Amino acid sequence: MESLYKLKIGAMLCLVAFFQLGRGFYLPGSYPHKYEIGDYLNMKVNSLTSIDTEIPFSYYSLPFCQPKEGIKDSAENLGELLMGDRIENSPYRFKMYTNETDIFLCQTKPLSGHEFTLLKKRIDEMYQVNVILDNLPAIRYTKKDGFMMWWTGYPVGIKVQDTYYAFNHLKFTVLVHKYEDTNVARVMGTGDAVEVISTVENEASDAPGYMVVGFEVVPCSFQYNADTLKKLRMYNKYPSSISCDPGTVAMEIKENEPMAFTYEVSFLERDIKWPSRWDAYLKMEGAKVHWFSILNSLMVITFLAGIVLVIFLRTVRRDLTRYEEVDKESQAHMNEELSGWKLVVGDAFRAPTNPSLLCVMVGDGVQILGMAIVTILFAALGFMSPASRGTLITGMIFFYMILGVAAGYVAVRLWKTILCGDHNGWIAVSWKVACFFPGISFLILTILNFLLWGSHSTGAIPLVLFVVLILLWFCITIPLTLVGGYYGAKAPHLEYPVRNNQIPREIPSQRYPSWLLVLGAGTLPFGTLFIELFFIMSCLWMGRVYYVFGFLFIVLMLLVVVCAEVSLVLTYMHLCVEDWKWWWKSFFASGSIAIYIFFYSVNYLVFDLKSLSGPVSATLYIGYSLFMALAVMLATGTVGFLSSFWFVHYLFSSVKLE
Repeated sequence: MESLYKLKIGAMLCLVAFFQLGRGFYLPGSYPHKYEIGDYLNMKVNSLTSIDTEIPFSYYSLPFCQPKEGIKDSAENLGELLMGDRIENSPYRFKMYTNETDIFLCQTKPLSGHEFTLLKKRIDEMYQVNVILDNLPAIRYTKKDGFMMWWTGYPVGIKVQDTYYAFNHLKFTVLVHKYEDTNVARVMGTGDAVEVISTVENEASDAPGYMVVGFEVVPCSFQYNADTLKKLRMYNKYPSSISCDPGTVAMEIKENEPMAFTYEVSFLERDIKWPSRWDAYLKMEGAKVHWFSILNSLMVITFLAGIVLVIFLRTVRRDLTRYEEVDKESQAHMNEELSGWKLVVGDAFRAPTNPSLLCVMVGDGVQILGMAIVTILFAALGFMSPASRGTLITGMIFFYMILGVAAGYVAVRLWKTILCGDHNGWIAVSWKVACFFPGISFLILTILNFLLWGSHSTGAIPLVLFVVLILLWFCITIPLTLVGGYYGAKAPHLEYPVRNNQIPREIPSQRYPSWLLVLGAGTLPFGTLFIELFFIMSCLWMGRVYYVFGFLFIVLMLLVVVCAEVSLVLTYMHLCVEDWKWWWKSFFASGSIAIYIFFYSVNYLVFDLKSLSGPVSATLYIGYSLFMALAVMLATGTVGFLSSFWFVHYLFSSVKLE
């Protein structure tokens, strides 16, 4: 009893220490930053992006003003680097709750021929400048056809009648909310590297504090007086008032002439709670369309479920009852008149062609499907907020590596089952599982990376990061896959309910090629996905934030059900026409959805991304689409194969053989 009492006291002390620590420290990006009046807010800049090329470039690749202390990179995670984000410091700085106007930033050197040409090119390609304050991207509102539209960032410039103008004056609006809780961490400084000071012991301080809950920008083009600029230094006030009118342009870009940059900032107090400050970016548009997508999927599932029910309750159970209840004499007579799936009893479990490749693809499919389910579930629960940039990609890579255990286990156990208990060659199968999909992925990414390197884009994976990814592959994924394969080799294999005949049965000629039906079966799973796929593609290529992971998780679950039903029905149809080669066909019956996804991607490129220009941009788009289609094929094909394997095993295990 005394030891139990000590254990309870220890647990209580740990809880008290945990909550006390929680009062004084929060993880960056997940807690409110408190700024007192007059505290400096340093704005950061991200990569220049364009929906016209989809190739990001560094902010300082253009002749913009640079900070006095030099350009410094912010700490970035794996996901940010893979997404092409390059967050750097900027010369723009504000004082909390201090309105400032007509602040001179800098005057650049006279534009060289290369800089002049590059600026015009970036304006033609519709590049956007992305700036960040307190982890919030700047948002820009525009009105079109009576509707208010929002965009993140602002354009580099604009072209009017063959003349190029730069947006060189920025009007910032910072929305703030009064800090309410004085017993949480006080954050001194700005940006990612902040100093956290516990205020638990300093509760007497009643200085007003504010949180940043919104960040808006209006870009303007203003022509400055050249003589006046000579006397100004950074952060001096421009002598005359600057009128920011987004509808007019004045700062023409000319070769061998400098550009000047200014800004103004105003603070507005808003009744926006800190946890709700991302709502402006995550407004769920088209909720009715998402529900229509789910309803459409449910209709497809109901239709297929009816067919499956008929197969199980009418056809299969009726045939099995007749097959099992007749006496031996009638059985012998009946065997002469048997037709359909009952004739392939001795061939249904004959090993498929290329069994090793099938095991490898099923193992990789389990790994990809598991990664998708876990990642989307965590995102739907709010653990992968867009406020923490790159966490979604980082989480996907982490879960994919960990699930190498499941991939190796499933692939080797299936290999052992096909060989009727012989586990010889399991190490080779495990190695192939660990190298098949990652190897193809690295090949595609390497080719695309060379294109990005040639374009000097920040989207190119740095050489150091490339080495890190390869080390993660060899040091984590491959060992875990081998561990899973080891346990798969030790696990008992699934015994076939019937024995295979020594001589394979001849498959009757069919009126139509069986593969035609298999390829056509992919239309049903695609029908459950294509509406949500449109939103995903729009967010990926149009610079939007996708955050309806709740809908996506529901659609994913419905897709899994549809793939299982489609493959099951197709497998039964093949067995009924005495086609016992169902292994690969069950995989591609649901996996053929990848063909339609790739065709849809091409259609989206032609009709929705009309502005996408240049062979490099088109190659990048096609390369990423192929990568996505391959992953979807492996995941959906695995669902179809495993459901068909269970069905065939159940079907023939119910047959009595003498």
